[in-house]
Amino acid sequence: MPFIALRGVSKVYDQLKQPVVALQETDLEIRQREFVSIMGPSGSGKSTLLHILGALDRPSTGTYLLEGVDITALKDKELARVRRDHFGFVFQSYNLFPELTAVENVEVPMIYAGVPARQRRARAKELLERLGLGHRLAHRPLELSGGEQQRVAIARALANGPTMLLADEPTGNLPTEQGRQIMASLAELNEQGMTVVVVTHDPAVAAWGRRLLTLRDGEIVGDEPVSEAPVLRAYLQVAEGAGA
Repeated sequence: MPFIALRGVSKVYDQLKQPVVALQETDLEIRQREFVSIMGPSGSGKSTLLHILGALDRPSTGTYLLEGVDITALKDKELARVRRDHFGFVFQSYNLFPELTAVENVEVPMIYAGVPARQRRARAKELLERLGLGHRLAHRPLELSGGEQQRVAIARALANGPTMLLADEPTGNLPTEQGRQIMASLAELNEQGMTVVVVTHDPAVAAWGRRLLTLRDGEIVGDEPVSEAPVLRAYLQVAEGAGA
């Protein structure tokens, strides 16, 4: 049984009384332990798809099955519980609290989940150490590099033990090497059993995944192994030629 199954899911927004189809009717399955990259031009619907997968947004039509259970019509409070228990989110802009230290930022989701103070502090430290930030526990965001801030954001996303990690352009604000380090961290988490879905416009980032979904005009026009994806083969050929 797939972890997530979308059946005829679409998303339509009303903008100035003019409906905008952000995601056409879509059937999609994602299984546990997959590493899925989602690519497409701006406005192709990739972030909309990510938000629906993570229960941040509701589909306009269709059915969303999570571990075989239909969550499409859940009430807001129930859907929030689904997000808390199953999903972790990483965004391009980090979204850290500037007045809190790294370890305090990681504790925030656990506070909302009712985790006791001593337990959440130990969990936050363990996650930061796991991501190579054991020496940065007491530093605030402005005292950290962009890559370090994003690793704090990843640790925070893992705080409540999600089954799936969803990342929207996680390297978009980072220099190449820091971006590579972030993707290496996500790949390591996937190897340890975490399901990972990454939205990106960068072929170098998408190549870290194992499965590539390509979106255009709100439609999935490609679904293939990364090793067989023409767009990534072309990118690799250009990169190899530049290094020759």
